Amino acid sequence: MYWDVVGIRSVAPRELAVQFEDGLSGVVCVDLSFCTGVFEPLRSDHLVGAAQINNGVVVWPNGLDLAPDTMYREIKRSQDRRYHLSA
Repeated sequence: MYWDVVGIRSVAPRELAVQFEDGLSGVVCVDLSFCTGVFEPLRSDHLVGAAQINNGVVVWPNGLDLAPDTMYREIKRSQDRRYHLSA
């Protein structure tokens, strides 16, 4: 799908640059307020930076993942192409 993630890299603590299959790119910012419940392990800056791509989805070694369609939608409608994950 056009929202599949094809590129990812850590650009700052708690920030990941992502690129989608159709060429859209942006930055996902993982706020500490988001890191509760199942996402609590992402309180670690090191773990946030360890994100990888598996079948078009951003994943972490501990099995957490982010929905690519939501990231795509939020980045596309943001004027600064940033998606802030926060509570």
